[in-house]
Amino acid sequence: MVNSKKLKTILEQYGLKERHAIIYLAVLELGSASVQKVSQKSGFARSTCDAVLFSLRQKGLVTSFKKKKTSYFSPEDPNKVVQIAKEKADMLEKALPSFNNLYNKANILPTVRVYEGVENIKLILREILNEADRLIGFGSVDDIYKVIGEYFPWFTKERIRRKIPLRIILRDSELARIRQKVGHQELREVRIIPESYDCTSVTFIWQNKITMFSLQEDTIALIIESRELANIQRAMFELIWQTLPKN
Repeated sequence: MVNSKKLKTILEQYGLKERHAIIYLAVLELGSASVQKVSQKSGFARSTCDAVLFSLRQKGLVTSFKKKKTSYFSPEDPNKVVQIAKEKADMLEKALPSFNNLYNKANILPTVRVYEGVENIKLILREILNEADRLIGFGSVDDIYKVIGEYFPWFTKERIRRKIPLRIILRDSELARIRQKVGHQELREVRIIPESYDCTSVTFIWQNKITMFSLQEDTIALIIESRELANIQRAMFELIWQTLPKN
């Protein structure tokens, strides 16, 4: 038994509007029919059927012919309709690389996420662990320790376990010097900037992402995803890195 409601739903999923689907099914049931008969069968006004049948003909779903000055419409063979749909899908698939190229060119605006609170900083550190194959950064190790406490040593151990090397520029402090001294044991290379630099935040760069942690008063984390901006930050990092002594 034919389930007209199900067929209508399938046609709508195919891309037809509801009235297009109903009128097409009416033509399928009638075979060859005049606009008047299609109107009676579908329940739509003749003017509506005229417009819809023209559209269905453009889509290749019906054909038309004239008999004694009256236009008749016939359904196209459903097998042919399916074949046309498959051919269109194949064309789209073959063109997919070109579409992706246009999409990537257009999608150049950076995406920005803003978070508040210590727990969100921890979530971002987990994001780094899950995505990074190498990591660079700069900032104040003392301040991040104050904010997230023992979670940061855990992050370090997990980074080592996942074999993610880190190069980082740290504001001078006793803790920064210790991290520089034991760096080779922890997949980390540290270079130091003078304590006089007013730097109480931490920035990390990996893949196409930059994260910045503001660690004073209101704890705020910012993630920017942009290949261009990440590359600029890397270039700035390398410029500073080359000017600093190794020890």
